[in-house]
Amino acid sequence: MTDALLQELRGDTLWLTLNRPNELNAMNKPLVSALRDTFEALSSRHEVRIVVLQAKGKAFCAGLDLQSESWGDDASPQALLAMQRDISDIYRAMRRCPQPIIALIQGAACGGGFSLALASDIRIAATTAKMNAAFIRAGLTACDMGCSYLLPRLVGLSVASELMMTGKFISAERALRVNLVSEVVSEQELANTAERYVADMLATSPMGLRLTKDGLNFSVDAPSLDAAMALEDRQQALVAGSADAREAINAFLEKRAPIWKNQ
Repeated sequence: MTDALLQELRGDTLWLTLNRPNELNAMNKPLVSALRDTFEALSSRHEVRIVVLQAKGKAFCAGLDLQSESWGDDASPQALLAMQRDISDIYRAMRRCPQPIIALIQGAACGGGFSLALASDIRIAATTAKMNAAFIRAGLTACDMGCSYLLPRLVGLSVASELMMTGKFISAERALRVNLVSEVVSEQELANTAERYVADMLATSPMGLRLTKDGLNFSVDAPSLDAAMALEDRQQALVAGSADAREAINAFLEKRAPIWKNQ
């Protein structure tokens, strides 16, 4: 593991910190590998219930590191596609991992850094946050790193088209208005705000929380209400038969907090 991505397990919560502050946390090859490997491994890390993704320094992530890394030495289609997949697998892994991801965004979140925020489940922005689909400003299409899939589902097609076709920044204030972020706080309050969300999530059953993310991922693309509800029915029957569900009922009747055992 590279020191470009710091990991700290606090109880049931994994805090991941982008640690290239002098480079505005731009993604170099070690950071790309660390992010991809970490998120891919989370499906088997049952001790981790929640992930918080944050960054050191004045920026969340300035996107791909184009200054200190050479990404396109071999410009063949095969090599470029392999490079593209190495990076885009990060965002696939973020959506596939069963743990909810809370992103704490300060300063710039550009290009691939913007997509790190988009691929998270909850976004909390500092007042300094500004985000953009920078790909189009680099002579490329803005449809990159899951942006064309994730952004319209978060803010609607019109705002997504505006941001992607111009590459302009969206401020924290406007991001809150269009429901791109859940809250805007000072930079100093980012971690404390995340802790509140973490506490609320940890009050839920482990299986229920994981299947909620799974169900949301499916339902956002479900072809019909019936299809979404068919999954809901199966998930609910699965969770209702667990020991944790029985514990939740007992705790309610006994007027106490439940003790989850993930059983």
